Amino acid sequence: MFDTKLARGSVFITVFMAAFCLAGSSQICPARPPAGSTVQDPLAVYSQNGVLTAGITMGSFLNSSGLIMYCFAYPQGSTEAPTLEVNPGDQLVLNFSNQIQTFFASDAQRHMHHSIAAVADPDCNGEMTSFSSNIHFHGMNLPPKCHQDETIFTLINPGDPTFTYHVQIPADEPPGLYWYHPHPHGLTQTQIMGGASGALIVEGIEKIKPEVAGLTEHVFVLRDQYQGSALNTTINFVPAGSPAPVINMQPSEKQFWRVANAEGETFENLQVQINGKPQKVTVVALDGTPVKTDIVTNQIGLPPAGRAEFIVQGPAAGQTGALVTLGVSTGKDGVSNPPALIANIVPTAGASKAAHKIPAISTESEVTRFAGLLNATATTQRGLYFSENLTDINNIEYYITVDGQTPQVFEPGEPPAIVTTQGAVEDWTIENQAEEVHAFHIHQVHFIVVARDKVKLATPEVLDTVQIPAWTGTGPYHSVTIRLDFRDPESVGTFVYHCHIAAHEDGGMMAKIQVKPSN
Repeated sequence: MFDTKLARGSVFITVFMAAFCLAGSSQICPARPPAGSTVQDPLAVYSQNGVLTAGITMGSFLNSSGLIMYCFAYPQGSTEAPTLEVNPGDQLVLNFSNQIQTFFASDAQRHMHHSIAAVADPDCNGEMTSFSSNIHFHGMNLPPKCHQDETIFTLINPGDPTFTYHVQIPADEPPGLYWYHPHPHGLTQTQIMGGASGALIVEGIEKIKPEVAGLTEHVFVLRDQYQGSALNTTINFVPAGSPAPVINMQPSEKQFWRVANAEGETFENLQVQINGKPQKVTVVALDGTPVKTDIVTNQIGLPPAGRAEFIVQGPAAGQTGALVTLGVSTGKDGVSNPPALIANIVPTAGASKAAHKIPAISTESEVTRFAGLLNATATTQRGLYFSENLTDINNIEYYITVDGQTPQVFEPGEPPAIVTTQGAVEDWTIENQAEEVHAFHIHQVHFIVVARDKVKLATPEVLDTVQIPAWTGTGPYHSVTIRLDFRDPESVGTFVYHCHIAAHEDGGMMAKIQVKPSN
């Protein structure tokens, strides 16, 4: 009924077969916009007096094709998860309730793995079931601790009490676009691709990048889902295709776009076109971190989980505009990411009257979080590699392995593959030995990409997710070399690194790292 290479194991099969089950009771998730709709920004929720308090409910429903969809529902009635807007140093208090519906009566007690007493706080030693969920604050430099950003054993189930995340935003957190999404191992793909994700913005980018001050701001969250064996992108839940989503801009207006690739499988190569011709945009931040020097380009590559913030000038009156992806080569064994129209850009008088604008500049500042990392001396160098076992096409095994260790699929109870100490600065060279693209991500810290294919970059990039091209089957493997900063106390604890193709992560392409205290 569908391409077995796309199944990636039993989780996706279960979701697909939801077409044959009965729907649950009331629907928590709001209706999603139909094809051809005008793209609306997510509802923004702002901190007040240094605190942002919000309630998020995890819900599920069956769409018209019988697929299980998921949402982060917000009680104030937003079509999608709200954009959480905080300042450096703020407190984020997020009350999370899991109300996923039971679509298979026999599934209610099916365990993905057993609960393991691995943390002192029983709140983060939940039982793993088919309906478990949690929240990961992707890209945020937060401690991997219970009620903060611990994702291995924090498992909230339907019927559990409301779980409160109480997060201290670091005072030196770079201003920019982050995002939040579920991270229960084995279920991440279905929940992300079902639509459970939202944007998180640390404010103040105009203090670092004054060129964005006063511009109209738009937040665009790209999500994907399967339609049969094909992937389809949505932008703020408006499905791409025909009729296409519509982005209205005042004629020739300059705007500040914040785009999150919250897709489970899809790599994007974004381009803005006017009358079919590529346009230059000015990138001011990547993965939530302002770039040192603005990047003027006519295409932006975003792996799953990547974010870009850029200035774009829209079409003049009488012109036609489009936001497209040029497509990405994913390798012989990869899922197709072909060129596609994401949205039409339509010049519309008065379109930005009610839109949110970036504040005027009050004071100027600079990013201090990663100061000196590029020139720091690495205390340790490591080699890692992505690989796959394709022996059983219906049960592909995915690995991320430290050189010298044996490839194995991830298990939550396994010991850390890497142990280091707070204060360490490490260089990792990560090879892709598979014939499909992968995207490396590590929790709790950013990293600097210092080399690609062992060639030093003239302009190193601060990222939290990086794409590594597929091996062609001959010649050397592609690789990236990254410098990781474990100097801050927030990194102390045990957390994970993995491929951010969600099916690969669920299929075992993940491992633990433990950062021990320095004393």
